[in-house]
Order: sequence, then structure tokens, then C-alpha cells
Amino acid sequence: MREPGSKDEQKSTPPTTTDSGIPVRPLYTEEESEVDAPRDLGRPGEFPFTRGVYPTMYRGRLWTMRQYAGFGTAKETNRRYHYLLAHGQTGLSVAFDLPTQMGYDSDHPMAAGEVGRSGVAIDSIEDMRALFDGISLDAVSTSMTINATASTLLALYAAVADEQGVERGALTGTVQNDILKEYIARGTYIYPAEPSLRLVSDLMEFCATEVPRWNTISISGYHIREAGATAPQEVAFTLANGLEYVERAQSRGIPLESFAPRLSFFFAAHNDFFEEVAKFRAARRLWARCMRERYGASDAACRLRFHTQTGGSTLTAQQPLNNVVRVTTQALSAVLGGTQSLHTNGYDEALSLPTEEAAGLALRTQQLLAYESGVPRTADPLAGSYFVEALTTEVEEQAREYMGEIAEQGGSARAIPFMQDEIHRSAYAFQKEVESGARPVVGVNAFRNDEAPPRIEQADFSSLEQDQQKKLKSLRERRDDEAVSGARDRLREAVRNGDNLMPHLIDAVKALTTLGEISDTLREEWGTFSGGGRSLD
Repeated sequence: MREPGSKDEQKSTPPTTTDSGIPVRPLYTEEESEVDAPRDLGRPGEFPFTRGVYPTMYRGRLWTMRQYAGFGTAKETNRRYHYLLAHGQTGLSVAFDLPTQMGYDSDHPMAAGEVGRSGVAIDSIEDMRALFDGISLDAVSTSMTINATASTLLALYAAVADEQGVERGALTGTVQNDILKEYIARGTYIYPAEPSLRLVSDLMEFCATEVPRWNTISISGYHIREAGATAPQEVAFTLANGLEYVERAQSRGIPLESFAPRLSFFFAAHNDFFEEVAKFRAARRLWARCMRERYGASDAACRLRFHTQTGGSTLTAQQPLNNVVRVTTQALSAVLGGTQSLHTNGYDEALSLPTEEAAGLALRTQQLLAYESGVPRTADPLAGSYFVEALTTEVEEQAREYMGEIAEQGGSARAIPFMQDEIHRSAYAFQKEVESGARPVVGVNAFRNDEAPPRIEQADFSSLEQDQQKKLKSLRERRDDEAVSGARDRLREAVRNGDNLMPHLIDAVKALTTLGEISDTLREEWGTFSGGGRSLD
């Protein structure tokens, strides 16, 4: 094993560009900052919100510490939620398994081997009831990372709230509901784009009147970045998708000011500290300007509020304790960039679902930043830094150029192949740099040792899958088949009539129709999306 600092290791030197390829000068002065303070900065809480969306930022209220969790069964996940809430977490965030995301019940052949592996399995209202057992839904804010089946999951959540006697107007949280980024970068889509976008709009329209405090969409750059996009691409593609959703909602006759203030965004925090801070500030400023330029939106409708998650793709299986440091610096960039809520990854997530110890340490990381670091004491403390202001301007300008190309192609729904290609090119270029050693990754291509990654005991997913299937069998034996059939027929009719589907989805889940059966009903009406896109030259 080579000692750190040896001649071989010293060949790995930091690059002179950001992770996105933006050249970095050896010194920045006022000239290079390229900032028009009255136009570009303003004050926190004032247009264009470069310095934050609220006047006092974290002095008024800390960011929400929202740890993402989903572990096999609803019962086990519920236990983890109680653990996190008892240790100071202030919001819940639900990770769903792949069959739930793709609209398959746990006993479907397509679900075989995947039940509970990437998150919690939710097949019916009984699972959702168990997921929130002992947790009053008017006492927590819940984020659900779900897209193709977002409407069904929100229907299940609303149905459980009804059972608890909680008014829908008291429910707070977010459903991701961002199907465009699934076509662009992630792949958990079900239906073709147009009916999928109808579901997005149905949910937004329903919540505007029935669940007014709910964030109806979390427009996600996170998965775009995790797929290999640069920071400017993450900003551009996310905001372009946001504008597509605004257009769709307006075409439904939903007044801009009734839904735009409830839009939320979701970004990644990766390793390039100053670029990430600049990225968050640039995204906020660019969104405000787009909303004002295109729609004459009010300040409330121009505010970009966002959740951040530290970068899953930046975690390494080699020397996993190094990830504690990565997560801390990433989280700090999100806080200095003005995030409204934050998830910090467990250091062992490159190896498995996070252990309880790793999840606890990830939460403590946020608490240390909040209560010991001093960074929340003043709003946007890096404002005026020549380097940060220059980077903010550069990221904004590059993102605006990408958005112009997307607009020329007719908007995000038509520009999916273009965005896919750009991400593929960026991911390929970055990986080449890592493999050549031009971009050091500590423990991977620099400062390595021969230690084997620790073994982490895995859950018995086979047994878990069998248990979930037994519960489904019992549900189908106990329920009223006529009620289920009637609910599915009414849903089918609403699809054909162009009615808002949310009330029919809520009725269906209350009748014990399963998530897979609802998805199958919609598949029968709309078909499925088979993928596609241009290949990389």
C-alpha cells in the first residue's frame, strides 16, 4: 500500500475547471464578478431572490431536515420514521420500491425480485395506513418521491387522512409528480407523455382547491444531475420542465397565482462546493426572471423554493467513511445556497440501504450545521464574493442558453431526446476524466488503499416479498369485488370523458383497489411508453 503523499499520489492534482467544465481563474476581483448589485442581487426575500426567498432566511426558520426513508415493508419503514422523529427530524420523506414506482403490485411477475429493495412497497390503503401508524398527518410534512404513480399515492395519503379525521386543508408536504424528468433521465415512466402530463395537471388542479397547502409538484433536477448532467444543465433542464408544467396548468384554466406559489423544486448537491452554491443562487434568479418575463408573475409566484439531497452518485464503496466528509460539504453548499429542506445521505449508501447508524449520523450532520456551525445566522453569507458572483452569473447564462434551445424545439415535452443526448455527453466526458485520473476521486483513483469495503447485512428480501404477497392475497379475499369493479369502471369512464381523475382515484383506493389494478386500468386506456431518443454519435 502506498503512503498518502507519495510521489505517485501527488500526480493527482485538482483540475482548474469546475466539475461542469467552467474555467476557474487563479484570482477573482471586482471586475470578474460581473454582478450588477441592484439588478442581480437585491435583498433576501426580494426579486430576483438571488440571496434567498425569505428576508430573514434561517434566522426566521431553519431548513426542514427531511431524511429520505423507505425500507421494505410499511411496518419497518414506520419504525424508522418514529426513530427519526424522536431524534429531531422535522419532516418525513418516503422512498418507494421499484414496483410501486412502476405501477405493479408485489405479486405481479414484473415485481419479482424487486419488492422492497429500493424503498417501501405500497400495494393498497392497508400499506399506507401501516406506513403512518401512530403519526398524525396534520402534525408532519410528508414528501413522497413518486412520479408515474404520484396521483395514486396522493390518493392513498388523502384517504388515510380522511380515516384519521384530518382535514385535507391541514395536509402539508410534497409529491414529486415530475414525469418529464423520468423520460429525460430516470426511466420510471408508465404511460405515454401526453396522458402522463394529464395526470400531473389533474393532481395540480385537485390540490389547488382540495389540498391548498400541498406542494403539487417537485420539479426535479436531482435525477438529471445524478444521470450525469452538469450544474448548468441541471438548472436549465429543470427550469424548462417547470415552464412546461406552468403552460400545461394554464391550458387547463388553472389561474397562475393559484398554483405557481406552490411549485417546488428538487436539486442535487454534488462535490464542487462553490459551483453548487452558485448553482442554487443562479436557479433561483433565473426562475424568478423567467416567471416575470413570460407571465408577469407576482413575487410569490416567482419564488423558487427547493429541497436538496446530497449526491448519491458521488458516494464511493471504497473507503466509505470518506462519504461522511463528502456529505457534510455538500450539505453545507445547500445551506449556503439557501435550501428550504435537506436530505443528507448515509455514508454506507454505495453499499446498501442506509443502516440505522448511518441514517442517524446523516441527521446529526444537519443538526451540527444548524446549531453549531454558525452558518444560519445571516442570510446568503457568501454574497459579494467575487468568485461566487462570477460563477452564479456564468451558471445562469449557460442555463439560459440551454433553455433557449429547448424553447426553439417547442418545449420540454418535445426536447426530451435533445436533453438525453446532452446528459449522455456530459456523463461520458466526466467518466473519462475520472478513469484517466484527470479528475481525482479520493479512495478510487487517488489515495487508495487495499482495504475491502465493510460487509453490511442485507434484509431477507425474498421473505419480505412473500409476506407482501400474502397480505395482498388476504386483501383480495376480504374485499368487496363488486365495489372494486365499480370503482375501476368509474375511473375508466372518467378517463374517456376527460374528467379530473383524482376524486375517482380516492374512491378506488377506499374500495381497496390496489395500486397495480389502478395502473392496469390506465394502461388499458392509454397504453405504455416504450422509450426512445437519439443515440450518441
